Amino acid sequence: MTEIIPVKSKIELKQFIMFPFKLYKSDPNWVPPLIMEQKNFFNPKKNPYYEHSEVELFLALKNKKVVGRISAHTNTQHNKFHIDKVGFFGFFESIDDPEVANSLFQAAHDWLKTKGLDSMRGPMNFSTNHECGLLVNGFDSPPFIMMTHNPQYYEKLYKGFGLEKEMDLLAYLIPRKKTPERLKRVTEKLQKRGRFTVRELSSKNKKELRNDLETVFTVYTKAWEKNWGFVPMTKKEFDHEIDSVIDVVRPEFFYLAYVEDQPAGFYVALPDFNQVLMKMKGRLLPFGIFHYLFGKNKITAMRVITMGVIKEFQNRGIDTVFYTKNFMIANEHKKMNIENAEMSWILETNTMMNRIATNLGGWAHKTYRILDKKIN
Repeated sequence: MTEIIPVKSKIELKQFIMFPFKLYKSDPNWVPPLIMEQKNFFNPKKNPYYEHSEVELFLALKNKKVVGRISAHTNTQHNKFHIDKVGFFGFFESIDDPEVANSLFQAAHDWLKTKGLDSMRGPMNFSTNHECGLLVNGFDSPPFIMMTHNPQYYEKLYKGFGLEKEMDLLAYLIPRKKTPERLKRVTEKLQKRGRFTVRELSSKNKKELRNDLETVFTVYTKAWEKNWGFVPMTKKEFDHEIDSVIDVVRPEFFYLAYVEDQPAGFYVALPDFNQVLMKMKGRLLPFGIFHYLFGKNKITAMRVITMGVIKEFQNRGIDTVFYTKNFMIANEHKKMNIENAEMSWILETNTMMNRIATNLGGWAHKTYRILDKKIN
């Protein structure tokens, strides 16, 4: 018999955070998160998500041993924007036992029902602005930075509770290849014809960097508002997300586009820091710091994490210039030997972006799924 308990103490939160380390100990493709970052993420005083939404964490116990976990959370930002009543779940982990999984899903279902919500959607940790999606294809390699990984049997557990597919998110793997000279010439013509310029993120000082990031926040909100699953971030949330990745951001892979000095688009690719995290084993000290210091310039892959162009400036070729500039710099990088890149995630319904990824020589090597179930 499975016992479900809400996480209320520091000890229970530690059990919640540490359970995956036990579950995945024999999985060579799992990437251990930094324990310190996980503690901060679930700290209402440090994570601004808690300022507008509620979160409940649950543990599943059998014979007093942790055998699973799940989060249930509201998302007022999502529901205000989409004018609906969707509840969310995430951070699901379970042993291969339908009774344990159903108990966890039911706990999330019942909690969301008390909040007056009419459906449950996930996995989202906590929203589309964070890690999300159930891996259903592509289990033979580690995930790229800020992407998820899970055992293959999870899909069966989700279906067993009646969760059904809502949307697939595709991750395209693109091998390194020399940038054609013709494409370089095309991008120069596109900028002249489209009357736009593209520059790298400022790295001169923190004030200029912050100014650039303010611009990104403005463009992000305008460019993404029509996308499925879009959740507008508060300014505090955006700053929090930037702070969480600022140490791995490389200005040469982070671009801003302008049309006559007006912000028009942005593009972000990050080195695949998961290659370093796998060696750190979740801890910065005592030896993790050395893996960080000596490993960050030995990363051999990158992830194109997001790109947005404001609607009025689309169809000028800004996206083409972004991709060409990124892959050209990656190919010629003096410190990092980038062998491949992942473009993720891309909605299965986004015909244009799927075509671009394919034209760049990529193929969908991983599929992540968002699932829904009506709340009874």
